Amino acid sequence: MEILNIPAINITVFVTVAIAAMLLLIISFLIAFNTSQRKKFQYQQSLLHLKEEQQNELIRAAVMSEETERHRISDQLHGEVGALLSATRLYLYNLHPQKMGENENEIFQKSIELLNESIQKVRFISHNLHSNVLREFGLNEAIYSFTQKLNQPGKLNITTLLDESYESKNPEGAISIYRILQELCGNIIKHSAATELNIQSFLSGGRLRFVIKHNGVGLTQQEFEKLRYEKKGLGLKNIQNRIILLKGSILFERIGDENIIAFTVPLSGDE
Repeated sequence: MEILNIPAINITVFVTVAIAAMLLLIISFLIAFNTSQRKKFQYQQSLLHLKEEQQNELIRAAVMSEETERHRISDQLHGEVGALLSATRLYLYNLHPQKMGENENEIFQKSIELLNESIQKVRFISHNLHSNVLREFGLNEAIYSFTQKLNQPGKLNITTLLDESYESKNPEGAISIYRILQELCGNIIKHSAATELNIQSFLSGGRLRFVIKHNGVGLTQQEFEKLRYEKKGLGLKNIQNRIILLKGSILFERIGDENIIAFTVPLSGDE
């Protein structure tokens, strides 16, 4: 019987082809896995971006609602409460102090004094709520006007130095910056027992930076992060919301006896 001679298969070639096929399979798997992971990451980023946009829209709606409510209260204070107090003062002026006894005259004078003080406070609150100066003359003039009213020589000395090269092109952004400063100054006056308060602004590299320094009792960054989530920290929460809306940042520091609050806003967030 004749035996057929079958050519021997080159083992080296076979192994090489097998390894190449396996490598190709592994590479294909890695490419598919990488593509899947990239799509998953892009999807997660899209969800994150959407969530951030939704959060910003909620904050923006809350801020606009707050501003609308401020204007409503301001109009009521100025138009109704202010008018009633002024009318009351006119009636009191129609009395004749010279016909009163010493005690009655003293009560009358004290009533006039308290009434005048009430009228001034109503006007101050109304102006702060409505921020007419801000809309008419810009952010810097509004801050100068606000701090001048807060200044109490001998009790709280306030110095303000603002970068005059800054001009806001977006009233809503300027209002948020103004409200942040209002809230910060209000907290300092209420809680810090400071006697010196300094406010400065710097415009550089497309960013507007405010630095507030005082010699009272202040917060650290850790305390701020904690308190803004508590119910009593509503003012701090409002500050943080406006910072988020402006795409800015805020930092609380305590250096020796000096407390520093610095917040920075990119002009793109204001304009």
